[in-house]
Amino acid sequence: MKNLICLALLGFAFTAQAENCVIDLKADDQMKFDQTEITVAASCKTVQIKLAHIGKLPVTAMGHNVVIALTTDIQPISMDGQKAGAAANYVAADDKRVIAHTSVIGGGATTTASFPGSALKAGTDYSFFCSFPGHWAIMKGKLTVK
Repeated sequence: MKNLICLALLGFAFTAQAENCVIDLKADDQMKFDQTEITVAASCKTVQIKLAHIGKLPVTAMGHNVVIALTTDIQPISMDGQKAGAAANYVAADDKRVIAHTSVIGGGATTTASFPGSALKAGTDYSFFCSFPGHWAIMKGKLTVK
């Protein structure tokens, strides 16, 4: 019986560690994220986005954010975000296509944001990207929900 309880606890610990509910990214002055693919668990109650800008340039020259959306919506969200401007973190207010986003930060800064895990569905084509003007075309990656 004691061995069975130990096995059950070990299985629970492994499951808890295997559940990834954090999107943890670093961005630099070369317009790159440190990852191009991230997987989060479909069972997450809340998903947290963590962004660290490891570059040195100021937010006005090389600002970065993280936006989560359907892959097909990257360009239109970015175009509308550019019109919204820096004060809006380059994300149009009340844009229903945006699942979540962080604020725009410059070199040496960090930011976080959280959103309900229920906003993501397994098997759907999601991406993360930076909506700072001109960055979205190359500064992006695939977000998989399993």
